[in-house]
Amino acid sequence: MIVTSAVRHAAAGTAAVLFVLPAPVATASSVTSAQSLTTVRSSSVGEPTPPARQYVDRARLARKGTQVQPLPGAPAVPSVSALSWVVADASSGAVLGARNAHRKLPPASTLKALFALTALPRQDPSTQHTVADSELTGIGDGSSLVGVKEGYTYKVSDLWNGVFLSSGNDAVHVLAAMNGGWKSMARQMQEKARSLGALDTHVVSPDGYDAPGQVSSAYDLAVFGRAGLQDPEFTRYCSTAYADFPAGSWSYGIANTNRLLTGADGVARYPGLIGIKNGYTSNAGNTLISAARRGDRTLVVSVMNPQGGGGLAVYEEARELLDWGFEAAGRVQPVGSLLPVRAKAKTPRDARAVTAPRDGGAEADGQAPLAGAEAASAPGRRTPEEEPEGPSAGLPLTLVGSACAAALALWGWRRRTAQRA
Repeated sequence: MIVTSAVRHAAAGTAAVLFVLPAPVATASSVTSAQSLTTVRSSSVGEPTPPARQYVDRARLARKGTQVQPLPGAPAVPSVSALSWVVADASSGAVLGARNAHRKLPPASTLKALFALTALPRQDPSTQHTVADSELTGIGDGSSLVGVKEGYTYKVSDLWNGVFLSSGNDAVHVLAAMNGGWKSMARQMQEKARSLGALDTHVVSPDGYDAPGQVSSAYDLAVFGRAGLQDPEFTRYCSTAYADFPAGSWSYGIANTNRLLTGADGVARYPGLIGIKNGYTSNAGNTLISAARRGDRTLVVSVMNPQGGGGLAVYEEARELLDWGFEAAGRVQPVGSLLPVRAKAKTPRDARAVTAPRDGGAEADGQAPLAGAEAASAPGRRTPEEEPEGPSAGLPLTLVGSACAAALALWGWRRRTAQRA
């Protein structure tokens, strides 16, 4: 016997009824997968066949060393000295290549990208704010400054120019004070990182200044960069090369410290660059999040702590990785994703399974629950990329069972009637 389906499409939704037949019959539908949940589509409505869903092993990015899956004709991965890096497609979030993607390292001022993702939406850019002396206390020695002064009045947009262009820790302190204070800002940033699936980041100092325990990763920095590109205001600030910064009755010019954007210090500008954020501390070394657009493709690259080539090496290594990414796009299989793992809502049956431990305290399935990337990559557990689509996806099991039972009863009745005849 075979299982076929008749699919009825109505304005209110889609319904499917299953029949069990004793012999093969002609059908307008086809079963697209025999090993996973069957997806049935009716050819009568002319629906296009969806693209094949790729399985992405998220656990691969947790491995040490360079991770890439080249196809025939793929370019060789450049040899760079950074302790870790990630190259990803900013639209899909697909990671094209990476090295030590989840290695936890000090982020320096690239952490300001997370600060902006958290605080930027909370203040209108035209809002005026007069700076209090208390808002400028606690700035770390040797910090980069844009020149914010006590008693001066600034527009919020001026302060954000100070953050993105001059990496001004003074501007960060003022904006943090406007959004709940320093410690509250760190907690808000931590929550934002978790919501984006950036699980390597631990925030202590919102400006990125070196602090005990403060870490991030090339993966998380790429997540922050990609998220920022989805906000037009963030994108406008991070891609601004030059601006005027007010100083009472006059103003002075400030330049973006990202040399790939400005071409300063002998670093050639990168075509199509969309800034984002660079950083440096003695503990973190040089760090950088950059993005660039070429045609209809945008890539985001994160580079952490190059070990050779001097202070400008971070820009040249980012250039090499961007060049490689644009050439490799379509010639490599993704080795991961910047998209957060989607948590599924528990059904009542799931809840009973979790709350009914076996002897010895183990969970009902004999294992502790998995979370995050571990859950997505565990053998036998379906990842979001593998979820089925189409009219039968999500079809209630009770409906399927009832339809099958009815079809079996109908077939049996017809068989008995035929025998009596």
